[in-house]
Amino acid sequence: MESGFQFDWGAAIQSVPYLLKGIPYTLLISFGGLFIGFVIGIVMGLLSISRSRLLRWPATAYIEVFRGTPILVQVLFIFYGLPDIVGGPINALTAGIAAIALNSGAYISEVVRGGVQSIDKGQSEAGLSLGLSRSQTFWSVIWPQALRRMIPPLGNQAIVSIKDTSLFSVIGVGELVRQGQIYIATTFTAFEVYFMVALMYLAITLTLSFLLRLVERRGLAST
Repeated sequence: MESGFQFDWGAAIQSVPYLLKGIPYTLLISFGGLFIGFVIGIVMGLLSISRSRLLRWPATAYIEVFRGTPILVQVLFIFYGLPDIVGGPINALTAGIAAIALNSGAYISEVVRGGVQSIDKGQSEAGLSLGLSRSQTFWSVIWPQALRRMIPPLGNQAIVSIKDTSLFSVIGVGELVRQGQIYIATTFTAFEVYFMVALMYLAITLTLSFLLRLVERRGLAST
């Protein structure tokens, strides 16, 4: 039995201007959340390797909770559940950024922990032997080396977080997928529209991957 379906390039191209309206929201949620998540990741990653259990355990609990639960559940909890606690509604855009920040922060914490622990202990001993304090040794000797090693996994997390924003259409954020859903509801061209949505995500992630490879090469060249 033959299918009568034919891809309508005209419908696909006509959807582009409408879909482009969602890209600023996708990028804002992604990079706004990732920036906050990076800060959270540094703090929690360092706390997770602290010698103090009082500092280590809360960080470990945070990492396990947000790595062990789906980001869709997390954003639904933030958007629908937290208002009962805070006593007021939470903006969908704010909920999306918070979900990316908390979720990516947990994964970045592990990247930070692994990066710092990958540096040979001799580097720390060398810094201390030069008369640097422990904090000076860490930030001047250990951290720069660890950060270079973190670039590939941090880049992977950034790409994952960008794709995760597609889930936030469930709370009404006007990102790329949500714009596609609205457009499909009036044109009934689901295949063509979602095809263009996929291409736009691919363009964003490939561009980011290219930029990250440049940064990684420069980092390796400077060592």
